[in-house]
Amino acid sequence: MSTRTRIAFLKGHGTENDFVIVPDPENTIDLPPAAVAALCDRRAGIGGDGLLHVVRSAAHPEARHMAAEAEWFMDYRNGDGSIAEMCGNGVRVFARYLQRAGHVTEGDIAVATRGGVKAVHIAKDGDVTVGMGRALLPEGDVTVSVGERTWPARNVNMGNPHAVAFVDDLSHAGDLLSPPPFSPPAAYPDGVNVEFVIDRGPRHVALRVHERGAGETRSCGTGACAVAVATARRDGADPAATGVPATYTVDVPGGTLVITERPDGEIEMTGPAVIVAEGEIDSVWLEYAIGA
Repeated sequence: MSTRTRIAFLKGHGTENDFVIVPDPENTIDLPPAAVAALCDRRAGIGGDGLLHVVRSAAHPEARHMAAEAEWFMDYRNGDGSIAEMCGNGVRVFARYLQRAGHVTEGDIAVATRGGVKAVHIAKDGDVTVGMGRALLPEGDVTVSVGERTWPARNVNMGNPHAVAFVDDLSHAGDLLSPPPFSPPAAYPDGVNVEFVIDRGPRHVALRVHERGAGETRSCGTGACAVAVATARRDGADPAATGVPATYTVDVPGGTLVITERPDGEIEMTGPAVIVAEGEIDSVWLEYAIGA
């Protein structure tokens, strides 16, 4: 990386799930894990839960096969620099950046991800809707615990595993600094995201979530989807059986998401996406930070 390299960045968030955005249409910027981790560091870098590398699908070897369906590829990285398939809150912020940069306008767009091409809708009111795929509901009883309390939980898989527990008070989830124990161990051999849920009103719930490997987070898009599906089944609503969509408002610590499960099983997540700043990365600092 040359000391003369100029690297633009933006900062954005979706329900306080925040991201560093690096526009790179032709895929010319090298972003090794150490660079991503340095940029996402909240004290020594810009700070973010992850990084959105914005690349044309045709310019990225992992996305060329999707270029005919989606012009833009969300090369998403976790805050530690590791690669991830998808991030629902991230896709909304990615779409907002494309709109801000003039690459797309309001309406329907397609975004390529490692989890496939995602259908996105940018509404006139500013909210962004993302198609999140279908939920799987594995059979078998599951429980989760915090301290002396234990609750039955619904096993929901959104491409990643979730255990959804309905509680009387969100404070019963404790500090969520460590993963809540679950049983049986075989239900989640690779760990699980645990959502604690209370009712706020008709088709309106609130959650706290412990994300595996991260602890408590301000927002979890797949978690909100899992909660909506679990709550619908608890309420006796199954769109595949009735032909009627089920829509739930889900409050997360960082804001509010609206989740709709359609009769065909597809789940749509709608929420805000905000760009808060833009600037330029100091390439000398970045070289130093990654030991280049």
